[in-house]
Amino acid sequence: MPLKFQPPIPPVPSGTSLHGKTALITGGNSGIGLETARQMLTLGASRVIITARDASKGEQAVRSLRQDLGITQSNPDAKIEVFALDVDDYKSGMDFCDQVKKEVPRLDILVCNAGVFLMKYERSSSGHERVMQVNCYTHFLIILELLPLLQTTAATNGQPSRITFNGSSTQYQSSISAKSIPSSGNLIKYFDDAKTYSGLRRYSDSKLVVNAFVHYISTIVPPSEVIINNVCPGLVAATSLDKDIAWWLKPIMTVFRALAARTVEEGSRCLIHASCIWGPESHGKFMHNNKVDPGAPFLQEDSGVDFTKRLGADLLSDFKSVDPLLEKKFAT
Repeated sequence: MPLKFQPPIPPVPSGTSLHGKTALITGGNSGIGLETARQMLTLGASRVIITARDASKGEQAVRSLRQDLGITQSNPDAKIEVFALDVDDYKSGMDFCDQVKKEVPRLDILVCNAGVFLMKYERSSSGHERVMQVNCYTHFLIILELLPLLQTTAATNGQPSRITFNGSSTQYQSSISAKSIPSSGNLIKYFDDAKTYSGLRRYSDSKLVVNAFVHYISTIVPPSEVIINNVCPGLVAATSLDKDIAWWLKPIMTVFRALAARTVEEGSRCLIHASCIWGPESHGKFMHNNKVDPGAPFLQEDSGVDFTKRLGADLLSDFKSVDPLLEKKFAT
């Protein structure tokens, strides 16, 4: 039996219903993403879309959801689909957004869940450092592209739409600080530099960048239209993140997860609370153990506020290669 190093996550409040709502979950073909999709369907979501790089794995995940007894009994008419998405590549992100815009007339909930943990420096298909590309940049592009759809859905239905990131408290171990980040220059180019890469800390860096982006978007979009937040599911028993960690770290993580991890069901419940239950008080916030958490102290410092502003500007500049109009829409 796991040791209780992490507080329990309370059940979803009785009467919670997602009837009529459409939810989209990136990286939803396994682990927390798949379980989050399952829980949303048991709460009555009318349409759930998961994403996958591998079409066969995506279809297999859809079949598992359609065969789930809880879903077949409580929500047999739900529409369950998989859309292709490789967050390693801006082009795939744009193709995905084009498909959503054409085929999805309403979008109530967007959960950004896909992610990687890499010990070795790699370049993405778009030419950037891969952990930042997958965990951050392509997701940020998707959010900006789909924000009008989320806002239109909110206006039509009289309640805010939701964006939730699968974040992490490892942001507290990030290497990003006032001393490490240059006071000028392009931040994306900084992270692309292999000299700034630490295999043990880049994942943490990416989660701090996620938190900074959540802060950034919350200043652009009011919570009456879209509530955006960022939640840590805690240490979870089954995750695909461990497949790319160092060989010597794998047995350590296996033992640690066996002793202290939450179940996938409980970890996913953190995402359900963040994306379906928490209200405007969570807008622009990081949440941990089902409560608002201040997150990495750096982001509250003057240098962290400046970092967040620079990040937004540098992202918009980078996105010009795939959508030149975004900079005009969101520049502040």
